Amino acid sequence: MLYQSLLKTLQERNKLSTSELKKVERVQKTSVAESLPQLLVKLGLCSELDVADAFVESGQFEKVVPEHYPIERQLPETVSLRFLKNYHLIGLSVSDEEVSIAMMDPEDSFTINALSLMLGKVIKVKVGLLSEIDAALDVQYGEDRSKMDKLIDDLAFDDLGEEDLEHLKDLASEAPVIKMVNLIMQSAVEMRASDIHIEPFEQSLKVRLRVDGVLQEIDAPNVKSTAAVISRIKIMAKLNIAERRLPQDGRIKVQMMGKELDLRVSTIPTMYGESLVIRLLDKENTVLDFVELGFAGRHLEKFIEVLSLPHGIILITGPTGSGKSTTMYAALKQLNTPQRKIITVEDPVEYQMEGINQIQAKPQIGLTFASALRSIVRQDPDVIMIGEMRDLETARIAVQSALTGHLVLSTLHTNDAAGGVTRLLDMGLEEYLLTSTVNGILAQRLVRKLCPVCKEEKLAEPELVKELRLDRFTNQSHIKLYKSVGCVACSGTGYRGRLAIIEFLPMTDPIRKLIMAHEEAGTIQKLAIAEGMQTLYENGLVKVVEGVTTLEEVMRVTTES
Repeated sequence: MLYQSLLKTLQERNKLSTSELKKVERVQKTSVAESLPQLLVKLGLCSELDVADAFVESGQFEKVVPEHYPIERQLPETVSLRFLKNYHLIGLSVSDEEVSIAMMDPEDSFTINALSLMLGKVIKVKVGLLSEIDAALDVQYGEDRSKMDKLIDDLAFDDLGEEDLEHLKDLASEAPVIKMVNLIMQSAVEMRASDIHIEPFEQSLKVRLRVDGVLQEIDAPNVKSTAAVISRIKIMAKLNIAERRLPQDGRIKVQMMGKELDLRVSTIPTMYGESLVIRLLDKENTVLDFVELGFAGRHLEKFIEVLSLPHGIILITGPTGSGKSTTMYAALKQLNTPQRKIITVEDPVEYQMEGINQIQAKPQIGLTFASALRSIVRQDPDVIMIGEMRDLETARIAVQSALTGHLVLSTLHTNDAAGGVTRLLDMGLEEYLLTSTVNGILAQRLVRKLCPVCKEEKLAEPELVKELRLDRFTNQSHIKLYKSVGCVACSGTGYRGRLAIIEFLPMTDPIRKLIMAHEEAGTIQKLAIAEGMQTLYENGLVKVVEGVTTLEEVMRVTTES
């Protein structure tokens, strides 16, 4: 059976569990466009290196290292770049009788046979990492790399010393370096990236963009320009370019491509220089509407109902990057009326909102969430928003605020809604205070939305419908699912934009009784489901049936097995 030896090797090396194998087999039924190795990587079950090493160990394949990818294109123009990108393959060398290629999936016989027929030659296959193949294709076929090279040609980096600050300042202010930084930022804006990661290594400088929650590597400046590029960004963010041993944070306001961008800059020292991350906050494209964010049906009704209560605590939970802050700002926008005074304590303040008093926490001078909250309650607010409930002291003041007639919104780092209850109890908050103040807990994740231009529909197999019980989410007799394809509009990813999948646990009397009895999160969740709560996974399946996202996206961000 195809891929049997690959899966066996991955399991023997403890890279793939039995439950994870079942998950990928289930997703594979709906994802005909992607091979099993691609799905293993896409779902985050195995790394690219794990898959490549397993192929080498289980078959007769040799692995290609990045240095062995040729800079010049090897295959004739009859082989399109789209074909190479779709199947993650690249030409290594060509002779009269044989073509040597590197592939992410060397057992893809259909693609190998198609290439052999196209070229009329024998194909010799080696294994490569998906990201390394795509990066090598960009070098062979792309233009961004040459743009970077042209900018670097006239700069003399060789004489640059670590302590030569004046030279470094001058270099960072030269036109080629400014253009390099602008080119990186322009690429980020064009690709709708939320973050830019600039990471120095011994032999290279890597630049990666986080687009719709997934990192993508783009062409980077020459490694010799590392110090100049980092210094240019630090100067823009008004950071100390002489300080390379300690982390620093700063902000940049910039106009680019007709947009006003607020950039948050963070640096940390690493082995080979400073690693830098820029968070892009595009005020114009920030959607603060619940329906647009992915809220719908009973979830939306219950959440709006709880939000309209005059006092109590509403918690939003999820890991970093799950959209908690955006949901919080959408809630504040809903509550922001002339009749209400709203005060927030945030670290950092991500979006400035008219009519809301926003406080930037500064722990280094003693302005923590807890100390700010003590002062806030004397400011006669109606609504208080706390960026994160980090400790017992903050939780206690939030509870006291709710008990004295304030509506309090805050976030927690837990995996699901029921887990928010146990997290507060673990902090040391008394259960009678929790049950008398918390009105509801919302958990959420972000999934990528299918590109509306290129998504393709297919009829769901009856076995899959039965296994996932998809018929409970629709009245249609024939359920259609959609797959990601990739086009110019979505930069070949098949996805464009993100939306939230959510579960909302309202605090009912039966749930309060379970909390008072110190029942575990699993028991609380079962009762909430019995009362009508949809889990994150089920809410994700609703979005799949509606044709908004794919099953593999829901699997990627939820823990359902």
